[in-house]
Order: sequence, then C-alpha cells, then structure tokens
Amino acid sequence: MECFHEGPNFLVIDPEECIDCQLCVPECPVDAIFDEQDLPEDQQAFLALNAELSQQWPVINLVKAPPEDADQWANVENKLQFLEK
Repeated sequence: MECFHEGPNFLVIDPEECIDCQLCVPECPVDAIFDEQDLPEDQQAFLALNAELSQQWPVINLVKAPPEDADQWANVENKLQFLEK
C-alpha cells in the first residue's frame, strides 16, 4: 500500500489510502500505530494531522533503516512539539 508518507522526522498514514488491514500495527517497533477503533483519546488529534500531512509529504514505499537517534526517542512522550513540517 502507498499510504505511508515521510516528513523530515515523522511518518504519517494517509487515511484515504489506508485499507484498514491493520498489518502495520504489530510491525511498528515503538507501538505508535493504532487501529482507528482502538485509538486512545490522547491520540485523537493525530487523525487530522495524518490527513493534513499525507497530502504534503511524499509516499514512502520502501523499508528504510531507522534514524540513528530512534532509540533515544522511542520512550519520549509529548514529542509533537518537535514535529518538523
């Protein structure tokens, strides 16, 4: 599927392209992807953010190595302030 889009330091899922197969949910190494029906209340704002940014950022359809500092960010909460659009 071509529903993932890559920004400078963030990935988003295009809700129009996603077929809700849920295959990406267990594949996410930091448990950052939720099925829309299981989306926690504190994550609801990301629905609109995904829809917005997926229209601006290019599709990513190849597996890439994680960023070098991925482990440092894995358990950091409230990272939205660091999002680069």
